[in-house]
Amino acid sequence: MRATEPEATGRVVSSWDRLADFIFELGMLRKTPRTGYQFLGSGAENVAEHSFRTAMIGMLLARQAGADVGRTVLLCLFHDVHEARVGDFNYVNRLYNTTDAEAALRDALAGTGLEAEGLGLWRELDAAVTLEARLAHDADQLDFIANLKEEQDRGNPYAEKWLSHAIPRLRTEVGRAMAQAIVAADHTRWWFAGPDASWWRRGNGRH
Repeated sequence: MRATEPEATGRVVSSWDRLADFIFELGMLRKTPRTGYQFLGSGAENVAEHSFRTAMIGMLLARQAGADVGRTVLLCLFHDVHEARVGDFNYVNRLYNTTDAEAALRDALAGTGLEAEGLGLWRELDAAVTLEARLAHDADQLDFIANLKEEQDRGNPYAEKWLSHAIPRLRTEVGRAMAQAIVAADHTRWWFAGPDASWWRRGNGRH
């Protein structure tokens, strides 16, 4: 089977070549930094790292809210795909730069068979009318809130100020409950306490 031929499923969706191109384009998200941390003065991540935890948070929120888990996760996964082409604009950048995120996503999806689904997800997220879209927005913010809490715990004096602006952007009750739990936690608690608080004194858990 040539790379340009679809699998024998009875209908042509897209070429394998375009799917391969899209996979490589998604890889650009690993090389695309989130730029807001330049102003915070500490912390760093790329868009792929952000998108992964956003999708996981979206799953957690959807389960708590009784929403469609799969759709929420898909909304989270697609929310920053366009940044492989346009990059990440922080709030200062946006004062002076404009971009057409939907056009970038449309071009990224062209020929992949994902055009209708991907653009539909994008428009649903942009409208923020459905519960799943609002949860995806909150998941996006909660990943950022968790990063800010880590920087606050490490002593960045500006992280608290940023948190005070990030938390009011949450759109759902479950999102606000999650934020409250994140802000109240020590970000090292999950591993430092561990199943047994003395594990680290015993040499990686060995007796």
